[in-house]
Amino acid sequence: MGAEAIHEPPAVLLVPFPAQGHVTPMLHLARALAAHGVAATVAVPDFIHRRIAAAGGGRARDELDGGVGLASIPSGIALPEGGGAGRDADPPGFGAIVHAMEHHMPAHLERMLQPTGRRHRRVAWLVVDVLASWAVPVAERCGVPAAGFWPAMLASYRAVAAIPELLGRGVISESGTPAVSSNHPDNDGGQEEEQQQPAIRGMRILPAELELSTKELPWLVGDSATQRSRFAFWLQTLHRARGFRTVLVNSFPGEAASAAAAEVDDDDDGKPVRQGPRVLPVGPLLAGGNVERAKGGVAAANDDNTQQPCSKNPSMWQADSTCIRWLDAQPAASVVYVSFGSWVGPIGHDKIRELALGLEATGRPFLWALKDDPSWRAGLPGGYAGRVAGRGKLVEWAPQDEVLRHAAVGCYLTHCGWNSTVEAIQHGVRMLCHPVAGDQFINCAYITRVWKVGLRLGSVSQDGVKSCIERVMEGAEGARLQEKMNTLRQRVVTAEARRMAQRNVKSFVSEIMRDYPSLMQMYTIL
Repeated sequence: MGAEAIHEPPAVLLVPFPAQGHVTPMLHLARALAAHGVAATVAVPDFIHRRIAAAGGGRARDELDGGVGLASIPSGIALPEGGGAGRDADPPGFGAIVHAMEHHMPAHLERMLQPTGRRHRRVAWLVVDVLASWAVPVAERCGVPAAGFWPAMLASYRAVAAIPELLGRGVISESGTPAVSSNHPDNDGGQEEEQQQPAIRGMRILPAELELSTKELPWLVGDSATQRSRFAFWLQTLHRARGFRTVLVNSFPGEAASAAAAEVDDDDDGKPVRQGPRVLPVGPLLAGGNVERAKGGVAAANDDNTQQPCSKNPSMWQADSTCIRWLDAQPAASVVYVSFGSWVGPIGHDKIRELALGLEATGRPFLWALKDDPSWRAGLPGGYAGRVAGRGKLVEWAPQDEVLRHAAVGCYLTHCGWNSTVEAIQHGVRMLCHPVAGDQFINCAYITRVWKVGLRLGSVSQDGVKSCIERVMEGAEGARLQEKMNTLRQRVVTAEARRMAQRNVKSFVSEIMRDYPSLMQMYTIL
């Protein structure tokens, strides 16, 4: 590589964890970096690359809008016949993905970081999704600096980063399971259930008002064997992440401030005892652009020319475009939108049945993104689609950002995935929360207890669903939730909030630019 290559923009490779909720914000981050003069490429496994191509009409996608490249990494996972991704096929499970990341993809990434031939540029930096920590040892072997990316909220990052402290204080066992328990009433459901409740609040990991129980910690997913496996995955991830100088977090300034009091713990003498990488909130990376009208009539501020990394991202799922035409025919703020995201496991036939009956009992129009698969739809009552036809619309996958932006939508019944939460805030839609796993419980706690822009669905029963929807959409309680949502939304989408995020992006790019000349000179010598 000649000395003139130093004058080229630094090439940055971004490696997301292969799930839609991780790929989407990583693509937005890549656009934000490209807007500051970085040559950004997002490297995804082949099965993700092909799903994106299938959802886009079968076209190969090697370059996206916003000046961002898209590269494919061979995963070793068997793909459907004919070379297509098969957009109707289920994506690989967590175990298969982890095996591919640990045993097949590293060698291919290493070749990408050490290209041969005059036409290829050296990668100056790697940005690694924290859950894709398999890429960190590859970067170390290749001498490429690596930064972390956390696609969710700062609070959930802090909960995961506190695992060593939770272990040290005996709050969780060596397998990550809760070590103590007590009875504790559910927040909004009004029912009593046994929850694991150690002294998390006293440890200042999360704001005291969250009252998060240890059985709601992010790694407690599935049965006991799955939980042990996931916890081992997190321990390995934390070990690898120790070398990050910087972690970019898909969080907005208001959320970061709510956790700022607990950012550094003090010992008995008042001295800080918790240290870690520099944490830069750079989000929300889903929000941006012109939002004409929020629910409740609050307009988004867009009074500057700040670059917005919000171009439409390719999806791994084919959305049903008839949703929008159907919404056009509904009264303003009348529709209940229901979706549990792309990677949440089935919630059970009984819950699906009760949810379906509760939606029907409200007498309100509803749009339900419900996967057309027996694991989900077998729970629907017989003849349900015909009974609710016209008032209720069921689709396999909805264009969610367009749906939440629509004036007809008045409430979002959600699993509380972070991307979904941010999109609801961006468009000012009140939420009814039913978290299922992972960081969704922390997100739900913020929605219901800190920001107070939604309610938790305490009981998935016909009466419980009907009652909670009425509370969210009607009367003084519904109006109060909307007022809180409008206030929160203004904090998130204003020009000042965007400027704060952009300053943090620029700070990271400055770090890349500062190291770039010396790195390129070192590569030339090697």
